[in-house]
Amino acid sequence: MAKLSVKVRQLKRQKTVAKYAKKRNDLKAKGDYRALDKLPKNASPVRLHNRCNITGRPKGYMSEFGISRILFRELASAGKIPGMTKSSW
Repeated sequence: MAKLSVKVRQLKRQKTVAKYAKKRNDLKAKGDYRALDKLPKNASPVRLHNRCNITGRPKGYMSEFGISRILFRELASAGKIPGMTKSSW
């Protein structure tokens, strides 16, 4: 499980990206790169990293569900993900 500070930092970046998204698009369309450079660094969507929404794990992220592969397996085995069944053959 990731440290709480890492998860909070990621949430802060997501909020900053959402806040400046329209302004960044307008400045990019105009080609005003000096004004774009004055925006906060964390306003760039490139600085976001996919993390598990529950544990904060950075690797093994499943974008369809927003969680890591390990947590996905646990929840699927417990029957907590709708439509998922354990396969056997």
